Amino acid sequence: MTTDAASTLASRRSFLQFLASSPAMYAAPPILAQSPAELYAPQAISSAADAINVFDFHEVARQVLLPGHYTYMAMGTDDGGTLQANRAGFEQFSLRMRRLVDVREIDLSMELFGEPYPLPILIAPCGSQKAFHPDGEAAVARAARTRGVEQILSTVTSTSVEEVNEARGRPVWFQLYTNPDWEGTQAIVRRAEASGCPVLALTVDLPASNREALARFHRDTNEECLVCHAADAGVIPGKPMYAGTEINRPNTSFMNWDYVERLRDFTSMQLVLKGIVTAEDASLAVERGVDGIIVSNHGGRAENSGRSTIECLPEVVDAVRGRIPVIVDGGFRRGTDIFKALALGADAVAIGRPYLWGLAAFGQEGVETVLDLLARELEIVMKQAGTVRIADIGRGHVA
Repeated sequence: MTTDAASTLASRRSFLQFLASSPAMYAAPPILAQSPAELYAPQAISSAADAINVFDFHEVARQVLLPGHYTYMAMGTDDGGTLQANRAGFEQFSLRMRRLVDVREIDLSMELFGEPYPLPILIAPCGSQKAFHPDGEAAVARAARTRGVEQILSTVTSTSVEEVNEARGRPVWFQLYTNPDWEGTQAIVRRAEASGCPVLALTVDLPASNREALARFHRDTNEECLVCHAADAGVIPGKPMYAGTEINRPNTSFMNWDYVERLRDFTSMQLVLKGIVTAEDASLAVERGVDGIIVSNHGGRAENSGRSTIECLPEVVDAVRGRIPVIVDGGFRRGTDIFKALALGADAVAIGRPYLWGLAAFGQEGVETVLDLLARELEIVMKQAGTVRIADIGRGHVA
């Protein structure tokens, strides 16, 4: 065995040992101990068309990704408590099914900011997507184009907003990580606005985080990571939206409500706050002239509240009282998950890790199939609940 091969084998073996006790594994559904568990457990499929549900893509992604990249995608904060809570939260709500309704024709369409969409599903912002597939955000944009859904592009995208807009066929929404450098932030916002982005989603939930899983992976010494993350590679290598600015990393700990107003007054884009999880902050967002809210805990990657976004959703919806759109992300894996969020008052949901699994596994086709599977499952549960339109789904459908 060559030295390089031995090093790679040792790295893989170390990674597998790490996974055995890592919260990164929480992204996968539990495999039941009793028969016939094998009928329901995810499988490592050989093509996107073979997928039965979105978890099948997770099994492929786990096999094909570099260990560090998989860890980055799958991790939560601290010991992964909020990451687990996002999935467990859906169990707090059961569905009340209605009968004897003609459900032969189901309409999954909805509208946000005057724009019609065929599905109540958005693609959440996730950075560094070329770590998961060579085509990165452009492949996701092409999938969003074929399925007609909205894509929110991260500030730390590995593909420029101009390239993504071209692949999408029209401007996408832009997520903003800001920084105390106001001039640098202005430059990024101007660029997104000049490219035609209609919505700016300001992330407000990441003043700090404790990402133990990534720290345990020793990115600063691992040979696979050092290619991009060595000290001389730059703090944020390959992040085109920071080009021409002095910003070298996101830093949002300084933000307050006055800053939100400052940003709102600076841009003509619709301003959405991503990371609101309480009624108090939802009310303040409306008072400060914010145009929309994304109920989010950063996919369990920011806080260790142990509180799922689906549990946060009702109080935010009640505080907003229909005055601005409410979107929710965090742990969505099934059509029933989406239905519960819509029943609790969300205007739409955003998905994160599932489409990254699809991207890592099969590129554009994988993302498209993830969207198709979720749409299929949502249509099924809508038929079971006797709801033929998204507007028919209400709180009477959850218990």
